[in-house]
Amino acid sequence: MDCVRRVCSLFLILPALILTSQFRVCKSETRENPVPKENLLVFTVATKETDGFMRFMRSANFFNYTVKVLGFGEEWTGGDVTKSSGGGQKVRILKQALKSYATEKELVILFVDSYDVIFASGPEELLKKFHQAKHNVVFAAEAFIWPNHNLEAQYPHVREGKRFLNSGGFIGFAPNIYELVEPWDLEDKHDDQLFYTKIYLDPKKRASLNITLDHKCRIFQNLNGALDEVVLKFEDKRVRARNIEYNSLPVIIHGNGPTKMQLNYMGNYIPKVWTFETGCTECDKNTISLAEKKDSEFPTVFIGIFIEQPTPFVEDFFERLVNLNYPKKQLQIFIHNTQNHHEQHAWQFVEEHGDKYQNVKVVGPDEEIANADARNMGIDLCRQDVTCDYYFSVDVEVVLLNPDILKLLIEQNRPILAPLISRHRKLWSNFWGALDVDGYYARSEDYVDIVQQHRIGLWNVPYISSVYLIQGTLLQLVLTEKDLYHAGSLDTDMAFCHNIREQGIFMYITNRHEFGRILSLANYHTDHLHNDLWQISENPQDWEDKYIHENYSSIMENKILLQPCPDVYWFPIFTERACDDIVEEMEHYGQWSTGDNKDTRIQGGYENVPTIDIHMNQIGYEKEWQKFLREYIAPLTEKIYPGYYTKALFDLAFVVRYKPDEQPSLMPHHDASTFTVNIALNKVGVDYQGGGCRFIRYNCSIQAPRKGWALMHPGRLTHYHEGLPTTRGTRYIAVSFVDP
Repeated sequence: MDCVRRVCSLFLILPALILTSQFRVCKSETRENPVPKENLLVFTVATKETDGFMRFMRSANFFNYTVKVLGFGEEWTGGDVTKSSGGGQKVRILKQALKSYATEKELVILFVDSYDVIFASGPEELLKKFHQAKHNVVFAAEAFIWPNHNLEAQYPHVREGKRFLNSGGFIGFAPNIYELVEPWDLEDKHDDQLFYTKIYLDPKKRASLNITLDHKCRIFQNLNGALDEVVLKFEDKRVRARNIEYNSLPVIIHGNGPTKMQLNYMGNYIPKVWTFETGCTECDKNTISLAEKKDSEFPTVFIGIFIEQPTPFVEDFFERLVNLNYPKKQLQIFIHNTQNHHEQHAWQFVEEHGDKYQNVKVVGPDEEIANADARNMGIDLCRQDVTCDYYFSVDVEVVLLNPDILKLLIEQNRPILAPLISRHRKLWSNFWGALDVDGYYARSEDYVDIVQQHRIGLWNVPYISSVYLIQGTLLQLVLTEKDLYHAGSLDTDMAFCHNIREQGIFMYITNRHEFGRILSLANYHTDHLHNDLWQISENPQDWEDKYIHENYSSIMENKILLQPCPDVYWFPIFTERACDDIVEEMEHYGQWSTGDNKDTRIQGGYENVPTIDIHMNQIGYEKEWQKFLREYIAPLTEKIYPGYYTKALFDLAFVVRYKPDEQPSLMPHHDASTFTVNIALNKVGVDYQGGGCRFIRYNCSIQAPRKGWALMHPGRLTHYHEGLPTTRGTRYIAVSFVDP
């Protein structure tokens, strides 16, 4: 018997004033059109304003939902629902709020959680799908039964779709929803999902309230147990979550259970946070500006610097720190250093620049404070100082190339924000887009696009490291007395991120600007005086920045290449720092040859034209020197001598020392090479007088070699040459016989 006939029978049998719940079932089934959106009211319970709640409200406001937030400011007494049963407080609060709506038959109530929920579509689609469900109450459905597995057998059989009730979302007519929650008389710590499940499993109550589940996720998508079913769908400048199992487009996405991180990932896109057409739509919202502020009005930032292992280019790190475009009197510096090797670098910074800052504190290796404890110490310094507006944590292996980094991060105005940095030409970066089941790295679908800046924006991620900015109020008001850097056996970075996620706080990474990069520490050793010289392969860009002349890349374009003699070319190659480090490295090694013809270092043991020198292989630098020749000399050779292609092989590469009382000059000779590279390592007129090179066949001399500039000329047959006398001081040159 269909609904209309049942209604007629009821009116014949019962008095007109007696309207049973069965009648309400029929009324829902016979509605011709969906309820207008004005008749929809959304309820949620949120006792505090978390990052998840603010995300929920942004998505609700995007679609113009009318939302009533219940319980705000109330103490949460519903237990820890992330780890055990609970949540009954939500039912109690909702029951109280619905009393005034209990008789409004045309009103539709949607109840959803808020901390882990996002709207993916608007009220019209929601109400249309509710109308199509042909029931008075529709609950979300999921693949797992919770919290009482013994109830599984009582669930109605489902031919297709999710079988079990989830209480994170339900929709229905106001009288039915009120009748649903009205029996609640339990304590706040009791489980809300169990309460609703028992009602649903009671056949009479289920029929009376006309309850169904959203089996095919047309309205509600619970992510737990369904991650393989859900993909992002980019369409019409919006993003939806598509359930490919049921070919549905859910209206509401719920990151229930252990799927908060997956919801965070989806929240980077849904509903219109980032699209291919618009890019990031949220990046310029809720920002602040420092542009018009005086220096004294800038926020106070505590910078925690951590030197936890031997690291290359530490001097350069401190130089970049000094050059940050931020008022130094608004900065306080905390340095934790566990490395004796880097003591000189830390204290040199303090001695030369410490008085420019508001305060500088150094904790050195003698104090033997562990990494995690030191990081907590830095956090505590900010917590305990009411003037601390931000805490900026940075590891010394971070290369801060953007001097505006602090300003840019502060202006973005996020609780915890990390600038994207990665290793040079590598996908290795300071964030993870996803975690595996064990809490370690997993590559998110968008990871490569973010690292390579094909997608630019702000990204809510589960893991950041190496460098990040934390708002001081977060530490002082929310994370008070929280040990952030210990969590079981996890390392400090993972412990920090774990503890932040446990508090429901979002961590963001931004790739809106170029911020810098991060060094590789894998093959850094401290056996030499200037260990950075050995980093040409491990950290090539940083090596180049430090040691290759700033005009090298424009030699050909800007016609810097000089030709002082026939087929002799002169060009800039090394920085002054490179020259100094090479000279000091050689003098530190100290085992200069005697300048005799007998030389056991070379094949045959005899040198026709001996010099006082140290070979690159004596200091273990031959591989690095060949890479230098191959990367920086060979490309020029092929342009200077067209048709000749070199692999930059050499038998001899060495640093020569000329002194008036030792070996002031060098007799005429040919070099045992196809071509020779001769680099001046110090300054004529400053470090020495005299010197230079004369090419005898052409009667052409270069008598004022520039520091860091290279002479390149053919070695055999044509370019017979001699070293001109050094008359005062000490002259150093680096010589390479290439392609012997």
